[in-house]
Formats: sequence, C-alpha cells, structure tokens
Amino acid sequence: MKARRRKTMKNKFSEKFSSWLLGEVDLTEKIAEEKEQPSAVNPSKKDEEEETKIIHSLEKKEIKLSFKEYKVLSVIFCVILIGILTATVYFLPTFAKSDVPAVNEVYEHYVSQGRDETGAVNTVAGMILDYRAFDTLGESFVLFTATCAVLILMDDKHKTPKKEMHETVNYSRDPIVKSIAKILIPLILVFGAYILVNGHLSPGGGFSGGAILGAGFILYAMVYGEEQALKVLSERKIKAVTICALSFYCLAKSYSFFTGNEFNGVHSVISAGTPGDILSGGLIMPLNIAVGLVVCCTMYSFYMLFKRGRMN
Repeated sequence: MKARRRKTMKNKFSEKFSSWLLGEVDLTEKIAEEKEQPSAVNPSKKDEEEETKIIHSLEKKEIKLSFKEYKVLSVIFCVILIGILTATVYFLPTFAKSDVPAVNEVYEHYVSQGRDETGAVNTVAGMILDYRAFDTLGESFVLFTATCAVLILMDDKHKTPKKEMHETVNYSRDPIVKSIAKILIPLILVFGAYILVNGHLSPGGGFSGGAILGAGFILYAMVYGEEQALKVLSERKIKAVTICALSFYCLAKSYSFFTGNEFNGVHSVISAGTPGDILSGGLIMPLNIAVGLVVCCTMYSFYMLFKRGRMN
C-alpha cells in the first residue's frame, strides 16, 4: 500500500512538474498568475487631468514669454533713460567755462537774506528745511518706502521655519567690548542728539544726526543681543516713530507753505527768532529732529532685518 502511494505521489509530482515546464499549471498548485486587469478609470477624470496638464503647460509658456518680454522692455527702458540723461547732461553749462556765472540770483538770495528769513545760522539747514523743505520731505519718504519694502520682503510669517544661524563672533560675551560699549553708546547717542538739536546753528542736521543715532542703536544691538535691542526699539515702535515723524513733517511744512504766502495775508505765528539762539529758526529744529528719527529708524531696521532675516 505504501509503495503504491509513493508511486502515485511520484506520478502526480512528475505530471505537475512537466505541466509547470510547459507553462500550464503552477508547481505550487496555486492558481495561475492573474493577468492584471486595467483598473476602470473614469473618463471625466482623465479629461480633467489632461486639461490641467494643458493649462500648466500654457502657464509655463506664458511665464517664459512674459519673462522674455520683461527683459526686452527693461533693456529698452534703460536705453531710453540713458539717452534722456545723456541729453540732459549735454545741455548743462560747461564746467570751468569763463562765461558761466558762478554766482546767480538764487545763490545771492540764500547768502544775503537766508539768515534773516529763516533764522538759521547754518545756511544749508535753512535751505533744505525751509526753501526746499518739500524736497527733503520726499527724501524722507524714500527712506520710509525702503524700510517698508524691506519689512515686506524679509517677512517670514508665511514661509518655512528659519534655520538656526550661529554667529562667528558673539560680542555680548566679550568683556572688553561690553565695557567699552557701556561708555561709547551713551556718548554716541548724546552726540547724535546734539547734532539734531543744534543742526540749524552749526554743521549737521537731521541726516547726519540720524545716522549717528542709528549707529549707536546698532552698536547696542551688536553688544547686548537682538532680544534686548528689540525691547528698546521693536518693529511696532519703529513704525510708530517713523509715521509720527513724517506726519509731523507734512503738517508743519503744509502750515509753513500756507502761511508763507504773501498774497493771502496770513502770517505765521511761529517767528524765526534771533539767529544764534537755540530756539531760533522757526520750525527748522523740529524738522531736523523728525528727519533724524526717520534716518535712525531706517538704519536700525535694516541692520536688524538683514541680521537674521526677520525683526520680531
């Protein structure tokens, strides 16, 4: 009985092996490999996928085309601008020519009557903050616009988390730098304030004084760290100070523009004062302070933003 069973088992195995060789049956008595039936795909989905692919390809082509147009238009604009500037320079008076007047009526008016009309001993301060005050306002707005642009570009609220950055030099841990900074920072800030307040009496003014104040705050941020510096001047404080300074400048010069006209009969209640006094010059000293605050906040915000790519 056992021998018969073995023979039958051998016969079955040989049959299975031969059928497996011929590709008819699987050796492991499993079902033959099922042919992969293609999954039923909704034709509407296929159409949507094809449409999205076409749209994406068209968008890429439009972007490439617009980028090429942008390059061409940029080159054309630069060429036109260069031509206009070159033509303007061509019509300017020749330098060091004998028949070109070195002194004209504007220069004579500034030198002879500027001190009495503006009350400022510093003729340059009287010129840029009285005769050309709106031009200086435009320069201040340029700085404010640059600050806003940097704030927008460096804003990382909707971006990926910022990677940790390791400073090569940590000035806050250096006792020599820290001890020297304790002496220098107050002196720098006081000197900058002096340049602002005394700008209508001596060389200086809003731009130079604001640059000195900004350098003092930058040194403070370098020595005492970013967190401590933001407690003193945060982004919110910088925005508030800049907006208040520019608003005051606009209101003050609008008042001067309206009351400075001899034809409307309205005279300013703010007198020019006695030239040489600290409170002389009318609105020149407050305007110097406003311009200095804008310059200081611009320098400080640029440093803090570019240092780590953010401010708050």
